[in-house]
Amino acid sequence: MEADFSHVWQMWVVFGAIIAAIAAYASEDIPLEVTSLALVAGLLAFFHFFPVEAGSGNLLNPENLLAGFADPALIAVLALLVVGQGLFQSGALEDVAQLTNANAIRAPYLTLGVMLVVVLVVSGFMNNTPVAVIFIPVVSALAAKASISSSKMMIPLSYASILGGMTTLIGSSTNLLASGAASRAGLDRIGFFDFTIPGVFLAAIGIVYVAFILPRLMPARANLTEEMGGSGKQFIAQLQLGYGHPLVGSKATGGMFPSLKNITVRMVQRGERPFLPPFEDMVLRPGDTLIIAATRATLMEALKQEPDIFQGLIHQDGGPSDPDSDDEQRPVRDLMLAETIVAPGSRMIGRNIEQAGFRMETDCIVLGVQRRSRMIRTQMSDIRLEAGDVLLIVGNRQSVRGLRTSRDLLLLEWSATEIPHLSNARTAQFILGGTVVSAALGIVPISIAAVAGALAMILTGCLNIRQASRAIDRQIFLLVGAALALGTSLEATGGATFLAQQVILVFDGFGAAVVLSVFFLLTAILTNVLSNNATAVLFVPIAVSTASQLGIDPMVFVYAVIFAANCSFATPMGYQTNLLVMGPGHYRFSDFMRAGAPLVIILWLAFSLFAPWYYGF
Repeated sequence: MEADFSHVWQMWVVFGAIIAAIAAYASEDIPLEVTSLALVAGLLAFFHFFPVEAGSGNLLNPENLLAGFADPALIAVLALLVVGQGLFQSGALEDVAQLTNANAIRAPYLTLGVMLVVVLVVSGFMNNTPVAVIFIPVVSALAAKASISSSKMMIPLSYASILGGMTTLIGSSTNLLASGAASRAGLDRIGFFDFTIPGVFLAAIGIVYVAFILPRLMPARANLTEEMGGSGKQFIAQLQLGYGHPLVGSKATGGMFPSLKNITVRMVQRGERPFLPPFEDMVLRPGDTLIIAATRATLMEALKQEPDIFQGLIHQDGGPSDPDSDDEQRPVRDLMLAETIVAPGSRMIGRNIEQAGFRMETDCIVLGVQRRSRMIRTQMSDIRLEAGDVLLIVGNRQSVRGLRTSRDLLLLEWSATEIPHLSNARTAQFILGGTVVSAALGIVPISIAAVAGALAMILTGCLNIRQASRAIDRQIFLLVGAALALGTSLEATGGATFLAQQVILVFDGFGAAVVLSVFFLLTAILTNVLSNNATAVLFVPIAVSTASQLGIDPMVFVYAVIFAANCSFATPMGYQTNLLVMGPGHYRFSDFMRAGAPLVIILWLAFSLFAPWYYGF
């Protein structure tokens, strides 16, 4: 295959741009968005003044360079982020997460290993991206329950899905594109399981690294909430038991109330008489007041799973409830949970919550109080607020955001969390199922299925427009668009073909096994810079030509392209699933280099040793 090297100097400029871009992304001294925009702007300007001319005009005109921002794969990723946000807002995967909780606490790494194997197997029979979308919330819940940083689990999840995609023809779009390119080169179509044996061999080796080594190499990088220490603080809350309250009739067993999971009852006030633990054989009655202690996470879980425990707090319209109203109290939508600090000099200091007129002033209710100086064992109505007290509040979004201007309270912005609406859980599950099935069975391309799924999430109320827009990550959009523009430039200037041919010429005298090994390594490197699909399409014709010159079966080199093009582990833009886990895992560009480069080398060495024996040359 002859390359057009009439644009040699432009090709070297592109090589320089690649090196500069990777250095800028890895250093993190410059925001990722700025680097991406600068790269696109530089390519647009350069090829405007120094075009790559062909019969049809400039091959690198603005339309071609910017086409990556409308790439179906990129649109699919952004739409699937919206679908994933809909799953979170509706709590659609709470049931799945609950199944992992017990095992996660007893054996977190074993649970992670089993989950990674499940992801690997499923990814062999459906597109990797929806597999990652399904399991990202599950892994997040598992990490939280097991007190493990999500940064130790998200990259392994992405890598497991990529490894599973190596095993069958439909495991990834890369495999299908390579098969089509091989057919156009005159070879027979690749069957569904034609490369499954070497694929399973590589996936098995890779999953050992991913499950047992990689989590220990990844940093335990906490998100902002974890860094501020908000996950383990104990808040004092109060439950007023009226007639029909779900806790009425609950009996203490062994001094504890089993119906209040992970919640400590510090006092039960019955009339004028307080009861302190242990509560032997005590049965809760209407009119009892429970003083409880629980973490924010536990209270959040109670609000999601059993909101009736806090019945009577807030109206359906989002305002504070009226204790004297006989209207039916129903759970509200768009609730937020947040933490505020009583400011020095606050007018609330020295008053209890009722005297301070908290509901009237803020349109929010206090769910709990946290004070570090001493254990509180009294009714919330008797607690005199002090400067520095942390109040856990619940209110609608507008009311919580309104506390930004309060002089009496300091709103901790990082702590504001929306409470999922479990009433939409089944709808969100149905939408996800339809999206996955239609893409996996090839009814429609994944880009169409993903966009339709995102629209359905909005139309059915699983999330609103604001939540959907927040799910679309601008870093992903700019990073992928810039990478595709760079890949287009490298192809048009002949850079990729030049690199491949030079390696083949240098190592041709060392035998087929060495050439195959070097070919695999070159493809694996470029797939982390170019898109994996572009790498597969570009290298299949070169693979066929090289195999013919060496006198061996061309399909061996085609399979090498498939496996190597799937080794997109070393950069976040290497594959869609890497981009999907970048936010939830709180990753930097350098994390993928540190985690993925060893895996690329391991799979390269494994294939270099296995392929000559398996294919008999």
